[in-house]
Formats: sequence, structure tokens, C-alpha cells
Amino acid sequence: MVMMKFPNRQRYLPEKALLEKQTVIGFPIVAESFTIQLNTVMGWAEQHLSKVVCVANVHMLVEAKTHPSFAKVLRHADMLTPDGMPLAWVISWLKLRYQDRVAGMDILLNVCRQAPNSGVSLFFLGSTPEILRGMRERLESEFPEVKIAGMEALPFRPLTSCEDEELTERLNNSGANIIFVSLGCPKQEWWMHHHYGKVDAVMIGLGGVFPIFSGIQKWAPEWVRRHGLEWAYRLMQEPKRLWSRYAKTIPPFVWLVCVQLVKVKLGLNPDKAVRETIFRFYSQG
Repeated sequence: MVMMKFPNRQRYLPEKALLEKQTVIGFPIVAESFTIQLNTVMGWAEQHLSKVVCVANVHMLVEAKTHPSFAKVLRHADMLTPDGMPLAWVISWLKLRYQDRVAGMDILLNVCRQAPNSGVSLFFLGSTPEILRGMRERLESEFPEVKIAGMEALPFRPLTSCEDEELTERLNNSGANIIFVSLGCPKQEWWMHHHYGKVDAVMIGLGGVFPIFSGIQKWAPEWVRRHGLEWAYRLMQEPKRLWSRYAKTIPPFVWLVCVQLVKVKLGLNPDKAVRETIFRFYSQG
């Protein structure tokens, strides 16, 4: 677990163009320290800016790689954080320096720690009433000074346009600075994308963090997370649901990363298609 201090507000980077990024299989992952990324989020939140933060992992990137419309959603986000250790490792290899993991649970815990001092209020959107009740109990116990602007579960169906307008109005009227969204990938990323500019808050997709924070599911031990084995820990908890997902995402991710690293080693453009890269390599030979 990462618990950081935020001593210097002048270090905020309010424009996404100023954040250093590293392309990982075609997607711009923020390659800044945990502190800088969190400071940026808190700076946006204090200004009530409408921003989209996607907490990226292997599943999300492979999903986007196979669905061009979803790829556009990620590329238009204000921040893609390296949630999974594999993403942090790839950035470290490419940048030749250590890259912090910026995971969903660490974001939530550190925002809760910092929010009272910053006047930032939080809204929790999605998941189920049971999970939200568990989250409220833990928040009131561990972070009693955190201002909860609201909590709302959503139906397991698309909202009507009228319902969506009413929800947007409730979110804005709540005064929330940050909205944590838990609808699952890619639904939550699409939701944030469609509400960019409509919701006056930083929207952060946290996926499976809600059930873990509420105590419904177990959080992997620190050594498991540090060694990039959280996927295996989660697989043991939900084998039926996750086996197929991991089988479809991990091998393609490993292949795409290997291709990218080979391209970089050969001095080729890592964003070019594989066929273009092979053609250029052999034509130069």
C-alpha cells in the first residue's frame, strides 16, 4: 500500500500535456511518480474541473486494442495511470528508471487521507447498495473527516436519457470534487467519456476496488501486489469469471509488449503495425 504526503501544491500539473507519458502497446500511460499523479488529480479536484482518469491494467489495454472505439476513449482520457505492475515494469524498461505503480486502491486511500485538508468531497457511484454500505462504514471508521457528497448504485441496464440527465444534475448539485466510478471495464470508461464536460468533477474509474474496500472481497497481500501476482490472487477468488478473461488478455499483452520492445531495440517506430515493422527491417537488411 502506498501512503504519500502532499507537501507542495505548486507541483500540480493541471494540463495533461505537461504530464510525461510512455506509450505501452499504443496507449499513453502517465510515466510520473505516484506523488505527482495524485497531486495532479487533487489539483484538478480543488478547481472542480471535469476530468477523466482511467486506472489502466492489462485487461483494459487489450480490450482497447481489439475495439478501436474504446481505444479512442482511452486516448481522450486526461490521465491513464499504470494500475498493474506489468504496465509499471514496461515503463521502467523503456524509460530505464523505476516507475511507481498507481493503483486504484492506493488512489482511493490516499485521496481519502488528503481530501479533508483540501476541502475535497467525494461521490461514490456504481456497484451495489450492499457494497456501498460497507464502504460507508469503513470510511466513517477510518476516515471520519472525509466529506461524502453522495453514494449511489446504478441499475444493471442502460439509463434512459431522462434518467441520465437527472443523475448528472444530482452529481453536480452534490458539490462533489471527485467521483469514484465502479461500473466495471469498459462500461465505466465509456460512462466517464460521455460525461466529460457535463459533470463538474474529476471522474476516476475504480472497477473492482469498491468490493475490496468494503470487505466483500479480500485484498491481495502487499508482497503479492509488489511481484505482479495480484491477477493470480484474484483468479483464485473468482476462477469461473476471470479464467476466460485472463486467457484472452495476458498472452496478447505479452506478445504486444515483446513486439514493442523489439521495435524499440531496432530503432523502429513502436506505434507502426507489425507488418510495416517487419517489412522495413528486412528491406533495410
